Amino acid sequence: MRVLDATPCELGEGAFWHPERGVFMWFDIVGKTLFAAEPGGTRRWAMPEMTSAMGWVDRDRLMLSGETSLALFNLETGAREMVAAIAADDHSVRSNDGRADPWGGFWASTMGKQAQPGAGAIWRWWRGELRRLHDAITIPNAICFHDRHAYFADTARRIVWRQGLDAATGWPQGTAEVFLDLSADGLNPDGAVTDAAGNIWIAQWGAGRVACHAPDGRLVRSLPVPAGQCSCPAFGGPALSDLMVTSARQGLGPQALAADPLAGQTFVAAGGVAGVAPPRVTI
Repeated sequence: MRVLDATPCELGEGAFWHPERGVFMWFDIVGKTLFAAEPGGTRRWAMPEMTSAMGWVDRDRLMLSGETSLALFNLETGAREMVAAIAADDHSVRSNDGRADPWGGFWASTMGKQAQPGAGAIWRWWRGELRRLHDAITIPNAICFHDRHAYFADTARRIVWRQGLDAATGWPQGTAEVFLDLSADGLNPDGAVTDAAGNIWIAQWGAGRVACHAPDGRLVRSLPVPAGQCSCPAFGGPALSDLMVTSARQGLGPQALAADPLAGQTFVAAGGVAGVAPPRVTI
C-alpha cells in the first residue's frame, strides 16, 4: 500500500471514487476540506461546515452529508444548495459515515461531536423524502450495500448489522440482524465498502488494517494499512480494483504520532479484487 496523498488529515473520512471524473476523493472532517487526487496534483475545496460523506449526481455535482444538512455541491462553480436539513438545530452532533444506495438514494448518519453514547442516527434520502432509519447509535459507520442488503455498524459497540431492503424502493424491510460482533476481538469497525463478489471490506480503527469478510461473515483476508487509525476504504481506478483508504491523526499525542508517522495520510493499494462503481444519486 502506497501513499496516495501525504496531507496529514486530522480526521480523514468519506473515501470515494468518482466514476465520471476518474479520481479518488475524500474529506478531512475536522479540517473542513474536500480533496480530489487529480492527475496534476491534489485539488482542495474548503467546506463551510464539517462534511463527511458524498455521492455523485453527475460529473460536476455531489451530494454531500454535512454537519447540518444534505447539500448539492458543484465542483466547478463552488455553488452549494441545501437538499434536506438533518439535526440542523442540534449543535452537539455532526455528520459521519454515508453512501449512495443502488436505488439512487443516499444514506447519511449523525453522531455526537464528543461521541456521546446513543446520540447518533442513520438516515436515508430518496426521491425528496428523508427518513430516520436507526437511532440510539453512538458512532455510525460501515454503511454500504450489496444486492438487497445494507450494512451498517456502531463502532462503539463493535457490531456490524445487515439489513434487508425492498427490491423496488430500497427502504429497509424487517429487523436488522447482527452480521459481525467484533467485541471479543477488541476490533473497531469503521467505514466499509463491498466488492463485486459481495464481500465487505471494513477499515478497523486502531488496528491498522482493512478486513475482508465473505457474505457469510467469514474472514477472508486482511490488508495492512500503514496508519493505525484507518477509517474508510473505497474501490476505484480504471478496473475498479484499486483500494483507497483514509486515516486520521485525531487523538494522537506526540509520542503516538512519532510511532505512527503516516497517521492522517491517504493510501491506495494497486490490484486485487474487482470492486463496484458507486451508484449515482438520483435528484
